[in-house]
Amino acid sequence: MAAMASEVRTVATARRTQKEPAHRARPKAKAEARPKVPGLSSRPIWRGHLRLSLVSCPVALYRASTKANDISFHLVNPDTNNRVRMVPTDPDAGPVERASLVKGYELAKNRYVLVSNEELDSVRLETTHTLDIERFVDAADIDRLFFDDPYILLPTDEAGTDAYTVIRAAMTDVGRVALGRVVMHTRERLMAIEPRGKGLLAYTLRMRDEVVSLEKALESVPSARPKQEMIEIAGKIIEQLQGPFNPDEFKDRYEESLRELIRMKQKGKEPEIVEPPSDTTNVIDLMDALKKSLGKKAPAKSAHPKSAHAKSAAASSKVHKKRSR
Repeated sequence: MAAMASEVRTVATARRTQKEPAHRARPKAKAEARPKVPGLSSRPIWRGHLRLSLVSCPVALYRASTKANDISFHLVNPDTNNRVRMVPTDPDAGPVERASLVKGYELAKNRYVLVSNEELDSVRLETTHTLDIERFVDAADIDRLFFDDPYILLPTDEAGTDAYTVIRAAMTDVGRVALGRVVMHTRERLMAIEPRGKGLLAYTLRMRDEVVSLEKALESVPSARPKQEMIEIAGKIIEQLQGPFNPDEFKDRYEESLRELIRMKQKGKEPEIVEPPSDTTNVIDLMDALKKSLGKKAPAKSAHPKSAHAKSAAASSKVHKKRSR
């Protein structure tokens, strides 16, 4: 009975939060009729124009990665089975309306420069609506430390498709990566654009001040070369483990364990408490550990041939080939 009451309370809470529309609005016409792609958001992250000198075309940026399959949790009050609301609260005035709040830059503790939305709009750049290609560089010149999130750059109407395909074909022929800037999420981002298949793939690049100095970070690592025998044994271990990269072989085992935990709880079962594995990181004799590792059986290499999509992507983009070297 308690479980049933909990379920009724949960449903009632969900129904309470649904608001009936004041009137039925006519459905708006879609801006673009694009086929639904699994994982591709129906709304772009950014919409504007891709411009190469005097040639431009309307485009939109879509995330090339998705978190749709990630497990997320809400904070729930176990006594009422209600989801907890995060209410903006002033330590002196108490709860406040979110709509009345403004942005503030902290100069010192409890000292802020307040900025309104109108003032933020006044500093908009031309790159807010235009992704202007400024330079073409070799893909090998961009350190992988600077690569951030991947996006798919797609044309938004048929009229601009010709210009889009011309830019993509020219970039494929020269084998270079295009650099441009665009305003996303209230900040200007540097973008690297490369041809991929029939379209364009874009990466946000981190700015110089967002990347830590590797030289300083590695100062504490000794520069002395290990014994040659150890290096040779480690090299043989690497040979045993080498193979092609097949993303289908790698699963998020933690995520799968979470799903199994949730399934067990749904069925009313209590999960079994498993003892943590013993610590094997404390290596006393490095040479002995290397020799024992060499004697271990290497995992079977994948026999799956490359997919047709992978072959097409590798053949259609010289830039992609350069990066994979």
